[in-house]
Amino acid sequence: MRIDAQLSPEDPDIAGQAHAAEQAGQHTLWIGESNGDCFLQALCAADATTTLGVGTAVAIAFARTPMTVAYSSYGLAAMSRGRFVLGLGTQVKAHIERRFGMPWSHPAPRMAEFVRALRAIWSAWQDGTRLDFRGEFYTHTLMAPFFAPPSHEWGPPPVYLAGVGERMTEVAGEVADGWIWHAFTTQRFLREVSLPALERGRAKRADAPGELARTGFAFVTTGRDAAELDAAVRGTKKQIAFYASTPAYRAVLDLHGLGALQPELSQLARQGRWDDMIEVIPDDLLHAVSVVGSPDEAGRALKGRWSDVATSITLSTPYEVAPDALARVVATAAE
Repeated sequence: MRIDAQLSPEDPDIAGQAHAAEQAGQHTLWIGESNGDCFLQALCAADATTTLGVGTAVAIAFARTPMTVAYSSYGLAAMSRGRFVLGLGTQVKAHIERRFGMPWSHPAPRMAEFVRALRAIWSAWQDGTRLDFRGEFYTHTLMAPFFAPPSHEWGPPPVYLAGVGERMTEVAGEVADGWIWHAFTTQRFLREVSLPALERGRAKRADAPGELARTGFAFVTTGRDAAELDAAVRGTKKQIAFYASTPAYRAVLDLHGLGALQPELSQLARQGRWDDMIEVIPDDLLHAVSVVGSPDEAGRALKGRWSDVATSITLSTPYEVAPDALARVVATAAE
């Protein structure tokens, strides 16, 4: 199990972060899309490194079209010399319609079609096949040679899909090369809900890869002393409360008999009472979602929880953490 790195959106030195991840021997730097364009950030990270994998986790698919994503990601695959991974996610309806001004409907079948459209476009560029993709949501039938980028030796990037609910996770198994799980999950939800859905998706495809890559984000709540650990607990609970207030993540709560928390947290969020939301999160939910303890304890728990499930994980620490404490977590997990 590899431990990957995550780009911090608060630090403008993207090249510096990428170089540090490469020097630390980390395999992939994952780049989210919150306050900037993840494709531009990925290009900067790739340009600053020579061996580090660079991936989007995630690019918002429905804010774009398959053609625009195809151009950006195919170019990044070439510019990075095969080190780029295209990770896609849906975002939620309000953001797609009200922030991006794009249509929203049937997210799971739309995402499956989005990926199939990408592959059809890439095939036209890489293999010279005629572009004739006609779907329910997307149609791509025009590709004059002038608009086709030249084929290259690295080919199209692998496609990973983010999924929380059963249906989207099933789509990942059906059409993607890898699956990205969200930090707001539990070991029980992963084993009882997510992995079976992934296998159902894989069973639908004749060209299923030998092994589907499985990567995701793992909450780590740690500190070198009681004061640091208490601050870490509050920081993680605050992030858990934010996710748990969203209906899209309620399935995780429901499995643990905590579904009633979602509307309560949603009401507090609408009132802007973010700090009050922390007090609503019970300790048993914290421990189900995150490993908690000293750096050594957290590292051992991390290994025990994820090593037989994940190809790689990326640590999520939504609080200020000492670099040496986090380094100890990573070292212990790798033992």
